[in-house]
Amino acid sequence: MRSTALFILAGLFEIGGGYLVWLWIREQRSAWLGLIGFALLALYGVVPVFQPPEHPFGRVYAVYGAVFIILSVLWGWKIDQEIPDHRDWLGMSICLMGALIMIWPRVGK
Repeated sequence: MRSTALFILAGLFEIGGGYLVWLWIREQRSAWLGLIGFALLALYGVVPVFQPPEHPFGRVYAVYGAVFIILSVLWGWKIDQEIPDHRDWLGMSICLMGALIMIWPRVGK
């Protein structure tokens, strides 16, 4: 449960931070949004350190990739009003299955 919360928190920091930088540069909004975005991106870099020690760096970041994909599509749906289509749902499902397989505890370790 703690790992799941950390994955989601890091994903929200990454996507939220990137979105604020996007608004600042692409939509010429306030530089404050960019600064807040950079702060969130820095926090994203810190959160994975709190994952349990049995999860090595490479595996944790691989799973974050899947979480990032899923959260990005959901963010686009709720924030940008881009409704996911069948291929989006299929792709998210495949990513989630891959992440679960990778993070599943190893026997004998």
